[in-house]
Amino acid sequence: MKTPSGEAPASHPPSGSNSGAFEAGPLPTEKVHLPPAPEGKYLAILTLGALGVVFGDIGTSPLYALRECFVGHHPIPPTPGNVLGILSLIFWALVLTISVKYLAIVLRADNRGEGGILALMALLRPPAGSGLGRHALLVVLGLFGAALLYGDSIITPAITVLSALEGLEVVTPAFTPYIQPIAILILLALFSFQKWGTAGMGAIFGPVMLLWFAVLAVLGVVHVFDAPQVLGAVNPLHAVRFFAHNGGVGFLLLGSVFLVITGGEALYADMGHFGAKPIRTGWYTLVLPSLLLNYFGQGALLLTKPETAANPLFEMVPKWGLVPLVILATAASVIASQAVISGAFSLTRQAIQLGYMPRLRIDHTSEKEIGQIYLPSINWALAGACIWLVLSFRSSGALAAAYGVAVTATMGITTVLLYVHARNAWKVPRAVALPIASLFLVIDLAFFGANIVKIAAGGWFPLVVAGFVYLIMTTWKKGRVILAERLREATLPVDVFLQDVEKRSPTRVKGTAVFMDRIPEGIPPPLLHNLKHNKTLHERVVFLTVVTDEVPRLKEKERTRCEFLGPGFWRVTLHYGFMENPDVPRALRKLKLDGRGFEPMDTTFFLGRETLIASKRPGMAIWREHVFAWMARSEGRATAFFNIPPGRVVELGLQVEL
Repeated sequence: MKTPSGEAPASHPPSGSNSGAFEAGPLPTEKVHLPPAPEGKYLAILTLGALGVVFGDIGTSPLYALRECFVGHHPIPPTPGNVLGILSLIFWALVLTISVKYLAIVLRADNRGEGGILALMALLRPPAGSGLGRHALLVVLGLFGAALLYGDSIITPAITVLSALEGLEVVTPAFTPYIQPIAILILLALFSFQKWGTAGMGAIFGPVMLLWFAVLAVLGVVHVFDAPQVLGAVNPLHAVRFFAHNGGVGFLLLGSVFLVITGGEALYADMGHFGAKPIRTGWYTLVLPSLLLNYFGQGALLLTKPETAANPLFEMVPKWGLVPLVILATAASVIASQAVISGAFSLTRQAIQLGYMPRLRIDHTSEKEIGQIYLPSINWALAGACIWLVLSFRSSGALAAAYGVAVTATMGITTVLLYVHARNAWKVPRAVALPIASLFLVIDLAFFGANIVKIAAGGWFPLVVAGFVYLIMTTWKKGRVILAERLREATLPVDVFLQDVEKRSPTRVKGTAVFMDRIPEGIPPPLLHNLKHNKTLHERVVFLTVVTDEVPRLKEKERTRCEFLGPGFWRVTLHYGFMENPDVPRALRKLKLDGRGFEPMDTTFFLGRETLIASKRPGMAIWREHVFAWMARSEGRATAFFNIPPGRVVELGLQVEL
């Protein structure tokens, strides 16, 4: 069977309840020409913007990362050997994982300029004749990696805001009882602001983070001169000696060392907003030097004043600078939180478009920036979870135990997917790709092994969140498969229907009827119901399917596929990328059938509204069928999702046994 575009039917089934026309499709085979990399002033502007969005998470790690190594769940004394060993691990973690793995390699695996684990997963289509077994495993890994990022999106705002406010304790212990209430108020304000979008704050995000990194660098330089021997930590032998001296505790401390790179995945996920070159420019010229200088400065402070290990960053400044630094750190933590919240919105939209989540309400907060979106349900779910974390864990030190488990797993999954992509798409020889991927995977697994022991102390939280999100995504996807099969069973072949129409000659009324069709074959059930009850057909009937291809965006010439079925009947397929928002009326206005366009007031949209009933038929466990039916009932309206005027829609009910 061929679709109207002449391509094989999509391997991803259509969407469930009442969307009527939503499925994921194959990658277009046309070569894509991306715009040239930015240069000069434009590059500087984009790099400044990237500072305010991309680097917020990793840029606020100095607030708590080194501290946790010496006063965290596996504390060690700040002896010269331990300090140099920890600094050496921090240096090589930033260089190997961030500079080499993500910045030099992973950012090359873009999906039409977009990054992130779902975009990477969408690139991994199985080679012809290879079978779907391995690809199915890669999809499972990609989905679980994406689910893990939701845990990070919850923990990051809580830990960064708390760690910034805990600087007030250095000013005076009298502030201690007020840190949690202030943190909750800041988080409530942050999540409440989301409905207005980040366009207004975006102009100051970059300059604030520029100031933050400059302050980190200056503080670091000042203290490095107190103990310049810390610069010797670039020698990896210090890390080797650290492990030899501390044994198992040294390995467990990798869980705290990992905190310095927890924002690494965001560098890839946010690539579509700025491009790879501005991100690399910002990292190599400012962010990496500032972070290293500050960590070395904190290390020098510990060598000269070991008693400052409880909060070395805030101990680096004189008393008069504490309050300004707390204010700046709080601003930086809010920016870091904003980055992961926006990332959760973007990830959710990708999952919806690829068919792994039901439709949710999506508000656009900017007329110019397509990436500026707001999902109320996701926003307040994150807000509630963040506030619960603050009330439950009470301090950034306690939250650090929950931080890292999810991100280490996602980074390991990214390494596996990247290896497959390098072999299939880049044609890198196994003799080259395997050793490099193995090195990165050993590092990822070492960090994961050190973090996995945190499960009892709070690491269970992101895993529970990931498990719940993964269950939602897989249940929705599998439910859509079953629903498509059930609807296909009741579908009437086109040729049989056209013969019956010619034989019976039903009354044809003026205007155009657009029947939203989940399955680009056969006759949509809503048409059969309409004909059965109303005994009429419109003079022009269009069967419309909206397909989401596994690429971020499509060119207009790739958008529409038309097929003439018979007198007065057409099948139209509209293609969208998973970063685009379907606008059915806009696409139809550009289309002409029989030399005529689509007049909005003469066009009626017919959608099926299914009532799903769980049954014992083969498919899913009955409890998952109940979950799928509940999600389908709770799904957002198709009219809003496809931008169809509600006044031009007729919905027809249908019961379907799963």
